[in-house]
Amino acid sequence: MLSDGAVGLVAALVALKVIFGRTDLVEYVAFSLSLPTIWIIALFANRAYDRRYLFVGNDEYQRVLHSGLVLAAVIGLASYFLHLGVARGYVVIAVPIVTVYGIISRYTLRRRLHRAWAQGKCLRQVVVVGHESSVVALTRQLRHERYHGLGVVAACVPALRTGSPLAGMGILVYDTIHQVSAVVGEVGADMVVVLSCPELEGPELRRLAWSLENQKVDLMVASALFDIANSRTTIRPADGLPMLHLDHPRFTGIGRLVKNVTDRVLAAIALTLLAPLLLACALIIRFGEGRGPALFRQVRVGQHRRDFVIYKFRTMYTDAEDRLQDLRHLNEHDGVLFKMKNDPRVTPIGRWLRRYSIDELPQLINVLKGEMSLVGPRPPLDSEVDQYPADMHRRLVVKPGLTGLWQVSGRSDLSWEESMRLDLRYVENWSLTLDVVILLRTCTAVLRSSGAY
Repeated sequence: MLSDGAVGLVAALVALKVIFGRTDLVEYVAFSLSLPTIWIIALFANRAYDRRYLFVGNDEYQRVLHSGLVLAAVIGLASYFLHLGVARGYVVIAVPIVTVYGIISRYTLRRRLHRAWAQGKCLRQVVVVGHESSVVALTRQLRHERYHGLGVVAACVPALRTGSPLAGMGILVYDTIHQVSAVVGEVGADMVVVLSCPELEGPELRRLAWSLENQKVDLMVASALFDIANSRTTIRPADGLPMLHLDHPRFTGIGRLVKNVTDRVLAAIALTLLAPLLLACALIIRFGEGRGPALFRQVRVGQHRRDFVIYKFRTMYTDAEDRLQDLRHLNEHDGVLFKMKNDPRVTPIGRWLRRYSIDELPQLINVLKGEMSLVGPRPPLDSEVDQYPADMHRRLVVKPGLTGLWQVSGRSDLSWEESMRLDLRYVENWSLTLDVVILLRTCTAVLRSSGAY
């Protein structure tokens, strides 16, 4: 609230300065001083301070944007009916500034909080209720994805078997699901997450909600639909019974056409702007240490399992493939890929290219040819696809990408299972907005160079 108030005051002063050239106009002082309060009231009216929206997802930003639109409408109507005489230019400048600065300030606060979450601080204390396997999976996921801001402190399961992995996870475990409210009071939790559990449905779940209401503890019921975006789900009541309607992902239509056209246009622009850098890298690789071809060509599997030749800057010595078998036992990856942090086959210039993902830039040629997209799943080898379980073939219904969720989430530091899950999440929840977010996050991921080896 303090941040939003400061944003409102800055917007008012900037508008005065721009419109009138000074900030001492008596007739605008009262309105300028009241703008922070009016802005906070508008945010309250649009539920921008509700805990369920704060610091997670895009709903918070959408509510700030909606507050700005409402604020402009209210000021305009009030000026007209009450004859306030507020200059339209003042409103046109102040309202966009307060809205944009409001979003930026909340983003800044969110980043600060996310850094605290990454260090295990400021986490909401969670009690998870459900069957053992589901509780273990969720606990591991929340520990890996700290950006959710949830820390599991206790678990309630119907039955705890001997040798359960829960015993070694450092949380309190209770072999009951009918005394959850008592467990919450004992551990001091402020949220309960109920996983799919037939023993805790209907009246039992309703009674749990009533007891947690008295304790001022939030209740979340996890769906069995993992990695499905909110945009694809809708609650539709059927004769009083709430039903969750799941929309099919969109692989055709105007959105995909816009994506394909945008990919090729941006790839052409990028290749033009980066031509000097690409030429310099090609010459250094061609005539530098480990002389050989500048480009590395390899057959990858594309959309609908069509093969294509991918282009990358060569980062290894020319005899890298011949030396691979001697290094197989040193593989540091848990999947079918071979990854080593200090692979002796990588040239010195290659390490630098990989660190900042410059070796990937020739793939813009593949994007221009329509074989790849700027954003999409990682382009796999044919040998990888042969080892896919049945559901992983789903990731082949879209074009592979130059970057993707795997790129901005850790790259080679990810486990095989996690990288596959991220690719499937992208395929199931694709949108133009998601592509823009991934492209923006790619910039910070490249600068961090985490998992780049």
